[in-house]
Amino acid sequence: MTTAANPAIPQTPEAFARVGEIELCYDTFGEPGQPALLMIMGLGTQMVAWDDDFCRGLAARGYHVIRFDNRDVGRSTRLDGVMAPDLATAMAAVMQGRAVEAPYRLEDMARDAIGLLDHLGIDRAHVVGASMGGAIAQLLAIGHPTRLYTMASIMATSGAPGLPPPTPEAMALLFRPPVLDPAGFLESYRRLMAVLRGPGFTQDEARDIERAGRYFARGIHPAGTARQLAAIFASGSRREALTSVTVPTLVIHGDIDPLVPLECGRDTARAVPGAKIVVIEGMGHSLPISLWHDEIARTIAEHQVVVIAGETGSGKTTQLP
Repeated sequence: MTTAANPAIPQTPEAFARVGEIELCYDTFGEPGQPALLMIMGLGTQMVAWDDDFCRGLAARGYHVIRFDNRDVGRSTRLDGVMAPDLATAMAAVMQGRAVEAPYRLEDMARDAIGLLDHLGIDRAHVVGASMGGAIAQLLAIGHPTRLYTMASIMATSGAPGLPPPTPEAMALLFRPPVLDPAGFLESYRRLMAVLRGPGFTQDEARDIERAGRYFARGIHPAGTARQLAAIFASGSRREALTSVTVPTLVIHGDIDPLVPLECGRDTARAVPGAKIVVIEGMGHSLPISLWHDEIARTIAEHQVVVIAGETGSGKTTQLP
């Protein structure tokens, strides 16, 4: 199968990988013989949030791009037999420094990702994660370093206590009641992105309804999102473990992120020896179309090419214009 937009970039249909008791839905872009690039999405967010054209752009740079739905989202296994946690109770426990009970942790989701690589016969991959997916990528670098060439953590945190919290408006999004009717969901998504992305991205605003419709058609699962959020709370801080990471690491963060403030990304970069950080001006908690190729994809590809050439970077902080 080839894409209409770029017939030179092959794209596979959605398929399923059995990983223990979980089935993960995935697809791929590019040629299997190219270096693998595993894309991990964030809280309650489906794999197709890594937009098709963004994935084609990465594949055109010489990668075999793999995206997948995490457990409890999209078309992957939903743990419907497991009760959704009380998030208010979990948040109170976090604020008080107490342990949080959760059906699974981010470490389990990291093992899901390793299982997908095993299913595909991939020994080693570049790994890119966004938001919660960035935390999962960090855990892969911590616990499975021999399976990674590089790691890129986008708009993610180390999970360390004391870092700046989300803005009140962004925090409210984590606890908003679910909207399950089609029209209500589309409007809810539009409002969500207005907060997370910020103003001035007209291309994205024009596509919000189309994107929301695709997500709704693939399946909305609020209880799964609640379980994923509990997994974040239960998994705690990675800051100390990140100090032992040897995988070449890139941190990408927007300077106006309302959900995971910039200092959270800076903390991740400070923790990982030799990590590079790229701060993108005007970017919130999203991957806007206007930034895909010249900023985000280029930065990821340049990091990976340098590493393949045997130069793991200087740890220098970089500010994009």
